[in-house]
Amino acid sequence: MPLIDRLGGELPRGPVTVELDDIQATVLRYRPEPYYGTHIMLHVDEARAGREFVRRLTPHVESASEWWRAGRSWISVAISYAGLVALGVPEDSLQSFPEAFRAGMAARAGQLFDFGPNDPVHWDAPFGSGLIHVGVSVFSDSQQAWRQTMGMARRQYEGFPGVTVLTEQDFGAQPGDLNPLGYKDSIGQPAIEGSGVDPLPGQGPAVKAGEFILGYPGEAGVPLPMPRPDVLGRNGTFAGLRKYQSRVGTFNRFLREHAQTEQDRELLAAKLVGRWRSGAPLTLAPAQDDPELGADPQRNNDFTYAADPDGRQVPLGSHMRRMNPRDTKLEILTDVNVHRIIRRSTTYGAPYDPDATSAQDDETARGLYFIFLSAKAMATLEFLQQEWINNGNFMNLGEERDPNVGLQEDGATFTIPHEPVRRRIHGIETFNVLRGGEYFFMPSLSALRWLADL
Repeated sequence: MPLIDRLGGELPRGPVTVELDDIQATVLRYRPEPYYGTHIMLHVDEARAGREFVRRLTPHVESASEWWRAGRSWISVAISYAGLVALGVPEDSLQSFPEAFRAGMAARAGQLFDFGPNDPVHWDAPFGSGLIHVGVSVFSDSQQAWRQTMGMARRQYEGFPGVTVLTEQDFGAQPGDLNPLGYKDSIGQPAIEGSGVDPLPGQGPAVKAGEFILGYPGEAGVPLPMPRPDVLGRNGTFAGLRKYQSRVGTFNRFLREHAQTEQDRELLAAKLVGRWRSGAPLTLAPAQDDPELGADPQRNNDFTYAADPDGRQVPLGSHMRRMNPRDTKLEILTDVNVHRIIRRSTTYGAPYDPDATSAQDDETARGLYFIFLSAKAMATLEFLQQEWINNGNFMNLGEERDPNVGLQEDGATFTIPHEPVRRRIHGIETFNVLRGGEYFFMPSLSALRWLADL
């Protein structure tokens, strides 16, 4: 049976050395295109009722077995530290979780550089309150499948005593599946060793499974510490969720202020991210957009930066190059593979509007749920926020910050290398403002059953 990716192409078959039938599908399955779904945040009012809810829902949580097959609708379940406490997990198990996870994302604001407009005091309720215990997400490739799966999910919690719905957020269904700033996203995912699929062109060598799934050796050759007992930790992973409000008016004004023609504005937009809006990488299409290239998963990630060490095609400070430097020579040495993350980001609210330019447009409900998975998600996110997103020293860029998700200070700059003189753009602003966040543990299917039977 051929392996089918989210765009309908065949994927190269590889060996399976992880327990796919015990891992939640979301850990490995790519987001569909087009995609529809809902994030539901719940509070457990009473431990026994909460465990019964987990018991009811678990049979509907799909495993990663045959994760490569397209045309599916599935459910994922993630639990916060406060949720584990509310479910009655024993104290010795609770203390085996990492300190940052136990503290929660809001309490780690200092380590995450969540200051100013990104400070938790400005977050949307109920984020940062400690009330979110369970996050349930539905991913679907059609509206019909989404409605059917949501109906089934609702039957597990609506009217169920002891579990309260705090918020529901529908996502997806944007024209062209573009994100709130008008880009095709979620292209460059890491290849995972032993997942059943060999790396696609441009993914590089597969990353050890233990970097993403607990219980397997990581890049250092040994498994990462995991929660106890083994049935709780093994085949699970950690997830981080960050809700961003996209300031589309500010973004469009920035492009118009610094580029005179539509063609120049699109090139500037590509320089900020490292890809054209279609997803075509600047490395392979340096002069103009190539939508056919952007839509081809066999080609749109197949490049290195070997011929562009100074960033004249893809600026060193672009979002894509910061988040995965690949073979870029770094001023501060680090192993790129140990900082890779799996991304399952979802777009919510109004679609991107190229004509939006006002402050009122900035407040339109429109943005991104940045969802990332890793066996050490908390440490990885704090590293990325401190070193690669809100700092430029690792690329010899001084105080320059990520132009996409960085928190910009007054007078911030973005450098575009050029001959004979580089171009330094002054006055770049924060285009995505943080409106909430949470750390979650995504248990295996056997761990969900263990939690239900506590």
